[in-house]
Amino acid sequence: MTSDDALVPELVEVARTVALEAGRLAHEGRPDDLAVAATKSSPQDVVTEMDVAVERLLRRRLAELRPGDGVLGEEGDDVAGSTGLTWVVDPIDGTTNYLYGLPAWSVSVAVVRDDAPRPDPLTWTVLAACVHAPAEGRTFVAGRGLGAQELVHRDGDVPAHGRRLRVRPAVPLADSLVATGFGYRAGRRASQARVLTELLPRVRDIRRAGSAALDLCTLAAGRVDLFYERGLQPWDLAAGSLVASEAGARVSGLRGRPADSAMTVAGPAGTADALVALLEAAEADAED
Repeated sequence: MTSDDALVPELVEVARTVALEAGRLAHEGRPDDLAVAATKSSPQDVVTEMDVAVERLLRRRLAELRPGDGVLGEEGDDVAGSTGLTWVVDPIDGTTNYLYGLPAWSVSVAVVRDDAPRPDPLTWTVLAACVHAPAEGRTFVAGRGLGAQELVHRDGDVPAHGRRLRVRPAVPLADSLVATGFGYRAGRRASQARVLTELLPRVRDIRRAGSAALDLCTLAAGRVDLFYERGLQPWDLAAGSLVASEAGARVSGLRGRPADSAMTVAGPAGTADALVALLEAAEADAED
């Protein structure tokens, strides 16, 4: 057993603790007149005032619980640590859903080991993760080598019950329900629409919920067969990828690459391989 292996249960508990606290702030503190604080890749890619407030809480609590660890977050500056561990956080994954009052959004918290100056999906090892969906009353947790669980809440943060997660068995692409998401830049969307027209006739159907972290957890819970998406950032990918892989999914990119912003594909090995081949043939990772 390595030192990281011994540390994983503690890291899972920290991830769960801070994700639930952040989720409570986002869910209970959402103002009726929620304002857009900024935009990112396009005018439609928004950041709300609550994204900023929730990330501020996550950073403060992680500094208290894990002093010395680094932090990489969507809405703030990188913080270098001294332990070799970095927390990768997305305060609200699915901000557009949150802005419109739709329930499919989550707080995503993961911790990674990476010797690179800035943690990168191509080089990191994800050790622990929590994806918390307050509006749906669900929390997904995973530890490297420990499996993944879904915790269902009735009232408050105390789970009413939980279950271990396992992806659905592999089925032919034609029988597969596939989750995906789209970017906000017009060029990226046009490229994704082209790929979708090639994929849609070959699968059972497509689902687009609006939170990549939740999509990966939905896959882990067996509620869809496959997931793919181009353009995921480290904070979109870190926690959900561990939940999915610990539930038995193969998580990869295309052309032998690990999952990263170029492409992320997840599902049971046999079906995931078929989807990878289809996406490669469609040049789904081509420049926009």
